[in-house]
Amino acid sequence: ATTTPEAVLQVYGASAYGWRGWFAIHTWIAAKPAHAKHYTVYEVVGWRERRGLPVLRIEAQARPDRYWFGARPELLLDRRGADVEALITAVDEAAKNYPWKHEYRVFPGPNSNTFPAWVAQQVPDLGLELPFRAIGSGWAD
Repeated sequence: ATTTPEAVLQVYGASAYGWRGWFAIHTWIAAKPAHAKHYTVYEVVGWRERRGLPVLRIEAQARPDRYWFGARPELLLDRRGADVEALITAVDEAAKNYPWKHEYRVFPGPNSNTFPAWVAQQVPDLGLELPFRAIGSGWAD
């Protein structure tokens, strides 16, 4: 984040944990306003529900391109520059209004892929199209 002064908005996907990774991915959104010292990462993590926590996790991270349980992430969307600032604000607002932040079901959803798909519906200018392996992304349609 400190070496990239411009605003950045990215979406990543990596093979899901365990046997699910044979056919499904886990996705997350990362945002960094211009000159920010860290990225804000938005993602839904199912095990948090079992611990009585919201499944939606929003936290600062130095690197949004971290591995997901040993799986290398794939960059699904990369938007940069001054015009991205408004998208970052819209994504943050949409994420905070995510209606299933306390619910998680592997199939059919809501799950980790339902979240970025829902954000993309709220922020159409994001231009996010998730791949077929993003099982659960159509749950909120």
